[in-house]
Amino acid sequence: MTRNLLLGSVLLLCSAVAAAAFSNEGCVDSSARSGSDCVRCHNLSVEDANRLLSQVGTVKSVKLAAVKGFYEIVLESQGKQVIAYLDFARKHLVPAPIYDLATRKPIHEGTTPTTAPPQPPKPATVDVNALPVKDSIVLGNPSARKRLFVFTDPDCPFCVKLHMELIKLMYMDPDLAIYIKMFPLKMHKGAYDKARVILSGDSGYLLNKAFAGEQLPPPTEKDLREPVDASIRLGESIGVTSTPTLVLPDGRVLPGYREAAELKKLVEK
Repeated sequence: MTRNLLLGSVLLLCSAVAAAAFSNEGCVDSSARSGSDCVRCHNLSVEDANRLLSQVGTVKSVKLAAVKGFYEIVLESQGKQVIAYLDFARKHLVPAPIYDLATRKPIHEGTTPTTAPPQPPKPATVDVNALPVKDSIVLGNPSARKRLFVFTDPDCPFCVKLHMELIKLMYMDPDLAIYIKMFPLKMHKGAYDKARVILSGDSGYLLNKAFAGEQLPPPTEKDLREPVDASIRLGESIGVTSTPTLVLPDGRVLPGYREAAELKKLVEK
């Protein structure tokens, strides 16, 4: 099948147009811990998408779709742009629109290149002072006025990167308490047992050891499940599905890795 025929089959079903990019870094559990297939740690880059879809068109942007398990891709060929959806397995390209049965509307309200893209929804917020500090690993000043909660996974590579930034942040802002919550994703098979061991021992030391890629001792009866389960329930109750996820002092819930300088600005708002 030629490039034009492939694009034509997409164009027949696609009318929405957009140009947005996904940039947050994190490990995502798309099933919200339901046990179904999980999102890979690494995002699909525009370069990788272009190599994969070179026979279809030129990929202009890639982001996570509103439907779990799919990337939303903007394709261009012969001066026209269309939206299509690629599954995380990178085996099926689905033309837009995809309809939400509840609203009976497309999941993507398309725009033209000359129209401003729709504004992203405001992040969810919670009462940060109501979040329990029990079963947390504490960095910074425990009696500080401001609180930052971080949901992390000992096997998440993005959590490793964020942890180094958190250490920088605690020196940059002495009036900040950082509470780290264990949120092992099912996609990381050994993370739950590591979280048990971490919370039952010298937590800060063991977390650093896990993040350094060093082996932790296997869990025993003394390494309780309930502290880990309580942290998972807490995260799920506020909509956490990926690691790392931040809960800022003003209650905003933001997923993904950030550098220390950006974190400092976020906690000061």
